[in-house]
Amino acid sequence: MRLHKNKEKKVYTISKKLRIALIVFLLLILALIIRLGFIQFVQGADLKEQMYYQLTKNQIISPKRGTIYDSTGKALATSAQVDTVSISPKYIEVSTNGKTDETKTEELKEKIAKSFSEIFELDYNETLEKLHSNSSYVVIARKVENDKIDKLKKWMNEEEIYTGINIDEDTKRYYPYENLASSLIGFCNIDNVGAEGLESAWNDVLTGTPGKIVAAQDALQGAIPDSNETYIPAQNGSDITLTIDANIQSIVEKYLKQACIENKCSRGGNAIMMNPQTGDILAMATYPDYNLNEPLAMPSNIEKKDWDKMSSEERTNTIYSLYRNRAVTDSYEPGSVFKIITASIALEENIEESDVAGEFNCISYQVVSGVKMYCSQHTVHGKQSLRQALSNSCNSAFIQLGQKIGANTCYRYYKAFGFFDKTGIATAGELKNSIFWDLKDVGKVELATMSYGQRFKITPLQMITAVSAIANDGVLMQPRIIKEIKNTDTGAVTTVDPVQVRQVVSKETADTMLDMLESVVATGGGTKAQVKGYSIAGKTGTSEPDPYKDEGYTASFLAIAPTENPEVVLLVTFFDPNGPKGIYGSSVAAPVASQILKEVLPYLQVPSDSSENTDANKTTNLPNVVNKTVAEAKKIIENAGFICSTSAESTEIVTEQYPLKGTALMKNAVVKLYTNSEDTRISKQVPNLIGKNLSQVKDALRERNLNLNVTGTGTVVSQDPIADTSVEEGTVVKVTLSK
Repeated sequence: MRLHKNKEKKVYTISKKLRIALIVFLLLILALIIRLGFIQFVQGADLKEQMYYQLTKNQIISPKRGTIYDSTGKALATSAQVDTVSISPKYIEVSTNGKTDETKTEELKEKIAKSFSEIFELDYNETLEKLHSNSSYVVIARKVENDKIDKLKKWMNEEEIYTGINIDEDTKRYYPYENLASSLIGFCNIDNVGAEGLESAWNDVLTGTPGKIVAAQDALQGAIPDSNETYIPAQNGSDITLTIDANIQSIVEKYLKQACIENKCSRGGNAIMMNPQTGDILAMATYPDYNLNEPLAMPSNIEKKDWDKMSSEERTNTIYSLYRNRAVTDSYEPGSVFKIITASIALEENIEESDVAGEFNCISYQVVSGVKMYCSQHTVHGKQSLRQALSNSCNSAFIQLGQKIGANTCYRYYKAFGFFDKTGIATAGELKNSIFWDLKDVGKVELATMSYGQRFKITPLQMITAVSAIANDGVLMQPRIIKEIKNTDTGAVTTVDPVQVRQVVSKETADTMLDMLESVVATGGGTKAQVKGYSIAGKTGTSEPDPYKDEGYTASFLAIAPTENPEVVLLVTFFDPNGPKGIYGSSVAAPVASQILKEVLPYLQVPSDSSENTDANKTTNLPNVVNKTVAEAKKIIENAGFICSTSAESTEIVTEQYPLKGTALMKNAVVKLYTNSEDTRISKQVPNLIGKNLSQVKDALRERNLNLNVTGTGTVVSQDPIADTSVEEGTVVKVTLSK
């Protein structure tokens, strides 16, 4: 009986244990089901995203931004392949038993931040803060060169870190010529989007469309063959070719900068060169300029001590002011250069002829509605013809001429010349409106001041475009800056043809004006713009300060060359000159026009009227050897009496020569030859030659492989470029000697 009870008790105990075990098992099953449900329905989307991220390569293919070329094929703005490094912070973690290990994750992020800061030269704390960001995408470093990317990849493999760090292809914009045409070309921001100048105006054409790769990858980020891989190719940006000639641009910039410094132009200067027959802009320069590769750097025209004194706001305003292409964005009072327009209207309307003696009388001033308006420096010109009045730049005569023409007729021609409209040049920032009185508000005083170019404002581009019409038989052309557009994927080329706007004045009027303007340079106020061997037409300009602004005088000169069948029109403008040469266009701007044209006209192979040289300083024009073999080029150069300098192989093709073709050189001048394999440029400092005799000058320049052009006899009284200027080997240094 007792045994039976014990047996029952034992069975009961076992049954109880089974029930407990079953309950525990059921609870575990329930917990598992709950866990699976949580993973499936709560964490499912996030885990799926993580799996997709780890097993899918989703890479953006950045298009290559189009290249900007000058008219000779030189690349002024180009792109190079680089990379952008970014992170996805929420995927940078360490898990233990399916849970995030906060301590180890923090250690990992600190390790990554340390490596990032070392490889990319970043601030450690700022980088670590990015790693703790809640964003799904954070950029660490943009535009990274290949050597740094290689270091990063090596470190990732060593540390076995494969997720959360992204390396995407990107491109970086480079400007090989740095400051050249900076205000015209502009630059791109960090996102490779055009921010200023042509880069901004033509951003849609240059940018292209990004591509994409979506493919499978393993845990080590290696590619897995997959028939479902998606590849959408990038559409690269188109190339654009400018009408700008980099050689001419560099000549213009050189003399513009030199003149701004010598004449202490507090507000800088501007220069434009145009082909009047096509409207092509051959050069467009503004000083001060800036390095396109470092647009936020301290400007080169400001000393560091002055920069350090500036507030943050002053620095920002100074830098931003450099970005303005003043030829199109800023208006100015043209002064006496505008007398070209007034005289043209009078001739076209048969109101006046060029050489009628005594047509105008100047007693140093003209009284208009009780107001005395003086000629410059109160000069008394007396009786004059229109030609003489233009040569003398007589305000009194042009006030009288303006009264003969009348405001209505003036405004009709102002519109025809394009002063009331934008020129339509294909770049950013062109000023919307010039500043003129409303016609109904033009009285005798306003008409008088307009007749000699004061108290209204236009842009330098409007001024040169209008005068180019006179140099083009009276036909106004739209300024052209883009020559052609090339689709880099298909090779298709779209040519931008010159645009003829309208016939403004007759060919007869235009010819008469050119003849009168030639007199201005030959015997009038523009004699300092003369270029030996070439006929030059031109007009000086000196505009008084705006009475409501502290801007100073504006000195300018407009040149047309040659007078017969003009090929170039040049406008140089200097704002607020305070140097030893004074404030007048005749003394400040005209000599600069002469310097520029002395180099540009031979370069363009414009025939010279005379090849006259003194025996002592006789020069020979340098022949063109580009596209010849080095051996052929060397023979031609040496037969011309020059010394050839190059380290390239004799069979290589010459891609560039310096000095440029057509440059007048003395015997034994050094000519540098460049090829695709040998393109290293060497800079030299121009020595101080003032006071040296010719023998000493030759020795000093020979030591630096610089060439010489001499005027006069005795010792050096002036030199160009000025001392300490950095120039390329082979540069011609012009010196004037005097007894």
